[in-house]
Amino acid sequence: MPGRGRCPDCGSTELVEDSHYSQSQLVCSDCGCVVTEGVLTTTFSDEGNLREVTYSRSTGENEQVSRSQQRGLRRVRDLCRVLQLPPTFEDTAVAYYQQAYRHAGIRAARLQKKEVLVGCCVLITCRQHNWPLTMGAICTLLYADLDVFSSTYMQIVKLLGLDVPSLCLAELVKTYCSSFKLFQASPSVPAKYVEDKEKMLSRTLQLVELASETWLVTGRHPLPVITAATFLAWQSLQPAYRLSCSLARFCKLANVDLPYPASSRLQELLAVLLRMAEHLAWLRVLRLDKRSVVKHIGDLLQHRHSLVRSAFRDGAAEVETLEKEPPGQGQGQGEGEVGNNSLGLLQGKRPASPALLLPPCMLKPPKRTCPPPQVSTVTGDEDISDSEIEQYLRTPQEVRDFQRAQAARQAAMSVANPP
Repeated sequence: MPGRGRCPDCGSTELVEDSHYSQSQLVCSDCGCVVTEGVLTTTFSDEGNLREVTYSRSTGENEQVSRSQQRGLRRVRDLCRVLQLPPTFEDTAVAYYQQAYRHAGIRAARLQKKEVLVGCCVLITCRQHNWPLTMGAICTLLYADLDVFSSTYMQIVKLLGLDVPSLCLAELVKTYCSSFKLFQASPSVPAKYVEDKEKMLSRTLQLVELASETWLVTGRHPLPVITAATFLAWQSLQPAYRLSCSLARFCKLANVDLPYPASSRLQELLAVLLRMAEHLAWLRVLRLDKRSVVKHIGDLLQHRHSLVRSAFRDGAAEVETLEKEPPGQGQGQGEGEVGNNSLGLLQGKRPASPALLLPPCMLKPPKRTCPPPQVSTVTGDEDISDSEIEQYLRTPQEVRDFQRAQAARQAAMSVANPP
């Protein structure tokens, strides 16, 4: 083989590659001399010159993979197969894991953080491809702490400089509701509590969109809002059997955790529904409360857009009217006029419903400690600068008088202190 060197014994150029125990070697075909016996690794340039290369200077040094990294790569692939992700997702997640592992801060991290890194790479890949997957689902599969996972996730996104879009709210609703154990009869779920998945998902989406339009989702974690919306959708489909079921029992039947703020989000959604019901003609006379309004959620959602506009437009107008009225003007009115009020509140009180259109941070702003004002004691003996005196001079006569006074003062000082 020309270009591969010569045999050191016979000088022949007929060198062929021979595999001996899975190790490639060069052998002279004329005399049988093994030319490259014992060479472990060579570079392309040194292989052409038939020179041995130590392993520390070879290309294999840069291609070695530690046991921890090999274990992490296997777990990335296993997690992608458990989630039944496409092969392209698996390749992307593996590439992100390799990029993150090159940083010294990740290699020297604790084992818990390296385990969480596996889920972070998979979650980033799913978010970039708009694949509905929640952080809680990954934490459940990896038995990972949510706080550690979220901090590691933000660190990896910043470290790799990735652009990760947020998960679509509709996709999150579909994924989260699919985990509820209420769509098939079982010993733990009575038959009256079993619901059709498509009906429940459709109504939950409408309630979540209503919550988004009334600022109940802005700046808040979406899962408590989705949990409350799912509970109301489930109750409204068969209210006769389900109104007596509480939110805590519903989550226990569905085999999901009850988020802490879900009860507050439920009360806020019911308040919005009651506000909308007051502007629907056939529901206005029923005097609904937070329990009975659940029966009419279907009608309210059917006319959602017009009811929301009219409810908050009229609420804002009533607030302006109450602000313009004198404090004692409405005290002599009878109870009948109070009953005709669409708000159903005592006259003279400011309704709180229009405030629902504001973000939560504006409804309940954090209390800020105001520093005490600095007390400045004015004695009259403070020095006044010339520039400050000039601010008080208004006419040319005042300016001339001031100049004469200054000249007289300087002359007096020169006489008192002769040179």
